[in-house]
Amino acid sequence: MSPIVLLSFLIGYFTLLIVVSYFTSRGSSDNSSFFIANRNSKWYFVAFGMIGTALSGVTFISVPGAVINSSFGYFQFVLGNAVGFVLIATVLLPLYYRINLVSIYTYLENRLGHWSYKTGAMIFLISRTIGSAFRLYLVAIVLQKFIFDAWNVPFWVTIAICLVLIWSYTFKGGLKTIIITDTLQTVFLLSSVVLSIYFISKSLDLNITQTFETVKNSSYSRIFFWEDFFGSKNHFIKQFLGGVFVTIAMTGLDQDLMQKNLSCKNIGEAQKNMLTFTAVFVVMNIFFLSVGALLYIYAEAKGINVSSLATPDHLFPEIALNYLGTLPAIVFMLGLTAATFATTDSALTALTTSFCVDFLNFNKSADHNNPRLIRTRHLVHVVFSVIMLVVILLFKIINDDSVVNSIFKAAGYTYGPLLGLFSFGMISKRDVKDKLVPFFCILSPIISYFIDKYSVALTGYSIGFELIVINGLITYLLLFLSSRPHIPNQPEIVK
Repeated sequence: MSPIVLLSFLIGYFTLLIVVSYFTSRGSSDNSSFFIANRNSKWYFVAFGMIGTALSGVTFISVPGAVINSSFGYFQFVLGNAVGFVLIATVLLPLYYRINLVSIYTYLENRLGHWSYKTGAMIFLISRTIGSAFRLYLVAIVLQKFIFDAWNVPFWVTIAICLVLIWSYTFKGGLKTIIITDTLQTVFLLSSVVLSIYFISKSLDLNITQTFETVKNSSYSRIFFWEDFFGSKNHFIKQFLGGVFVTIAMTGLDQDLMQKNLSCKNIGEAQKNMLTFTAVFVVMNIFFLSVGALLYIYAEAKGINVSSLATPDHLFPEIALNYLGTLPAIVFMLGLTAATFATTDSALTALTTSFCVDFLNFNKSADHNNPRLIRTRHLVHVVFSVIMLVVILLFKIINDDSVVNSIFKAAGYTYGPLLGLFSFGMISKRDVKDKLVPFFCILSPIISYFIDKYSVALTGYSIGFELIVINGLITYLLLFLSSRPHIPNQPEIVK
């Protein structure tokens, strides 16, 4: 695949996004527009655009690649995700709208105290920065290999170009722009997955019916796993419960995705958005798993040595860019780019929002057009872009997939304390010792790490996605043990 063709595609792609940004941000570049889109977003745009944010470039290449080891077992996790999304729509969103939040972590200040609030916000800043940087890093490797290496462009320049492009179409309009650009990128993502299935099926001389039957009858189509509850991480109960709580923590307690929900006019529209998004999300993951099955069927038919690949994640780009032809290659790059940049642009906006509201107290100013505050917001946006560049370059220096994956997994540990904090605030009526909360949120992941590391040796039980539940329970227990009965004359949000 010619690097010039792929580069031309990228230039055209970002030109389109910048044009969309220009029109969506005209006449409304104040902080209210940037943070919550003036609470005037159409729920159907938010629902559709959230797909692109939720399905990153890592998902785009990793879910199909993982089919070789777990078949369609990942769908058990997706079913748990769906239940988690419904709980967010019915429990968390009403709470957020009732308090009229811009940053969801403000709830922790009202309910638990100042240090709980700052701890929750800092957890988000750290984990979202690491997670988004990791996602962009993996995709930048693909761009570097198939495009920029042809001109000996340094890797750091490739990353800088990506971040400058993202900054250029988000710095002014913020969330108001992202609602539209993410909707557009989701269209590209959906089209890419569907067209990839079509191109692979065509290469195998299969029509739609035959494609469905081939996937269904293959060894990759098994969904439910009930064997070896203690020893297998793929058991249905572990996957399903993990899916529920990972969704609640990493979506419902994450400023990035919740910021879009809070931009809707009212709670009714926000709930319609979340439920519609859930349905599309489930269907999309079926398509991703089907792509994975077809890729391995294609590799077997064409004699491609899958075992020679460094990781199963490389299978999709390898086949799309080297075997299927020019148009399928462009379609693959379209989907990968859309998934990645829809995630990164949204993350940069959410990080900027959280820092401005949670640490610079922008929410205490009623003047959203204050030039000084707008300049500060622009600076914060630039600083987080630079931080993400530095984090990605650190991943590159490490240059060890196992270490990088460990760092990414460690970022997931931080959501456990958030789950414990919000659960304690909503369920318990007790008052915490606020100054101890930061220490609890550090101690809980450490305890969880050792439980995960030694659980098989000590009990024979292999921990999977349910680790976040254990992490959250430890945080909750620490909060409870150090808490005291509620003093009636103190203000309280949750009655």
